[in-house]
Amino acid sequence: MNPQPSDFEHPLANARVAAVQMVSTPRVEENLATAAALIADAATHGARLVVLPEYFPIMGMRDSDKVRVREQEGTGPIQDFLSNAAREHGIWLIGGSMPLVSRDPGKVLNTTLVFNPDGRRVARYDKIHLFGFQKGTERYNESATIEPGSSPVVIDTPFARVGLSICYDVRFPELYRALGVVDLVVVPAAFTEVTGRSHWEILLRARAIENQCYVLASAQGGKHENGRETHGNSMLIDPWGEVVDRLPKGAGVVIGEIDHARIAEVRASLPALAHRVM
Repeated sequence: MNPQPSDFEHPLANARVAAVQMVSTPRVEENLATAAALIADAATHGARLVVLPEYFPIMGMRDSDKVRVREQEGTGPIQDFLSNAAREHGIWLIGGSMPLVSRDPGKVLNTTLVFNPDGRRVARYDKIHLFGFQKGTERYNESATIEPGSSPVVIDTPFARVGLSICYDVRFPELYRALGVVDLVVVPAAFTEVTGRSHWEILLRARAIENQCYVLASAQGGKHENGRETHGNSMLIDPWGEVVDRLPKGAGVVIGEIDHARIAEVRASLPALAHRVM
């Protein structure tokens, strides 16, 4: 028996969502000004939820620069900016990632903060998986300056159940299974050009397909003052793994709709989530 349209009805309303892509600099105030303009652009085009990229407030000349601008939870110019922007535009704002104070004075927590349309912080996720990579002269060791988080985080909005993750997390499908059944997964990131060129889109589409949900990936995308090149390709992917919208490089906005009928249709035609045995 073929599914009927009524079978796909969902209590949550559809909504437009947006991913902001940036090429952040070592200067926090400059990055916040860029983010403000891009958030306003997304809101003007009807986005009710906006995601900023990983390290949106700072891509320092050295890894330790983020320690210098880290904030205590609940206070500081970066958090004030996020709260004010969410309230000004009446949106759910997911603050990519920013450095918060950790237990180790020489490290930070790489943290996503979520603000509701009233400007109130409603969720916090500390990046669990820390990136390590070495190929030729290119080397990264996030554990040298970042303390890992430990708990998956899901938030409920009026239009979607949203799972939080950051960048390197996308390589660990067990994290997304731990989120449970969600409508949308967000992946703020600063993927390197080398790894991104080979793996970024494949990993994102896999997470969408296996969890039968939308994936909204908000990336850094270009050549930074510190010499690092990030991959970009911010995108929205639907539950079938199809790319709805993307931005290859440079600052800008990716936007599209969370369609609950589409989610229900995919899950009804291929009930993989119901077939899980582990």
